[in-house]
Amino acid sequence: MRAGGRAGDDILELLRARPKKGQSPAAPDSEDTETPLPVAEVGATAARIATIGIFVLLLGACLYVCRPILLPVLAAFVVGTTLAPIVKMAARHRIPPWLTAIGLGIVLISLAGIAVTLLAAPVSEWIGKAPEIGANVKQKLYVLDRPLAALRELESVLLPASENTVAIAPSQWGMLTPVIAVVTPAAVQIMLFSVTLIFFLATQMDFRRYMVSFFASRDAKLRFMRIANDIEENLVTYIGTVTAINFCLGVLVGLGAWLFGLPNPFIFGVLAMLLNYIPYIGPACMVVILFSVGLVAFPSLSYALVPPAAFIALATLEGQAVTPTVLGRRIELNPLVVLLALAFWAWLWGPVGAFLAVPFTIVGMVTLNHLFPQDETKLPG
Repeated sequence: MRAGGRAGDDILELLRARPKKGQSPAAPDSEDTETPLPVAEVGATAARIATIGIFVLLLGACLYVCRPILLPVLAAFVVGTTLAPIVKMAARHRIPPWLTAIGLGIVLISLAGIAVTLLAAPVSEWIGKAPEIGANVKQKLYVLDRPLAALRELESVLLPASENTVAIAPSQWGMLTPVIAVVTPAAVQIMLFSVTLIFFLATQMDFRRYMVSFFASRDAKLRFMRIANDIEENLVTYIGTVTAINFCLGVLVGLGAWLFGLPNPFIFGVLAMLLNYIPYIGPACMVVILFSVGLVAFPSLSYALVPPAAFIALATLEGQAVTPTVLGRRIELNPLVVLLALAFWAWLWGPVGAFLAVPFTIVGMVTLNHLFPQDETKLPG
């Protein structure tokens, strides 16, 4: 009987130790055992991810469709946030904000008009000499004749031209219509940018108080104020520093263009200063411009490569040593994030979007750091 009782006790212990349905067969007191996620939780996570993805797609579509309005308005907000300390400083000296805002708007419009005027004369001159310049460049790039001929032959094989194509001489109105189609929206957007900038500069504090009233709790109001102050401080620091560096770069490029004997060296300095606001793309465009002008101004191809090579060395020194040293660790921008933002905004909003890519990245970085603060974790030694 004792043996039978022991056998029954052993069977009972085995049944108790048997894992239940849905439980891992490992030891129940193991600390490394992870229970699988329920199906409902996985579905809820997928639904949240899908909702975020739909929101991002709709936001991108909205930004693309509303570009004629959003582009000048957001550009005015970025420029106005950068110039806001000037309005505040003038207000402390009892100068009305409206007067300061109108004065700053007139100064910006005047600077833009001067830049366009300076660039218009040499550009029109170069356009008038286009046939002569084309023949000169073709003569100096004779080493590329065979590769270009091979490309044309391949294009004619893959994409044969239609024999029934009739050349139609463009009429005067046909050439004028695209110009009007481009100039008219641009003029409207410039007007919208100017008016928005003046109103934003004059009423920035009232606008900020109005935005704070949308938040119910005190903590939310304080967080919004901290985000707004940090965005303003970071934009002023970045744009002010980059403007000073770009001005020095423009002076050096203009002086170098004069030493190399390039025509209109002042224009190259202005272009270098403006294009350097666009990371990666701006310096690359400047290299192409210097090389193209060098092909016309210098007698050989080897001499034409000297100015762009000197600019590449100067831009590399500025981008890799000067700017990071001056900005320090206060504004840390991931180069990959900047490149992706530049590609996205340039694709979405064109050249002006490329100018605004870095400021938009700073705004997003500051906002995310406040909404989702990173905990500093110490890794084991």
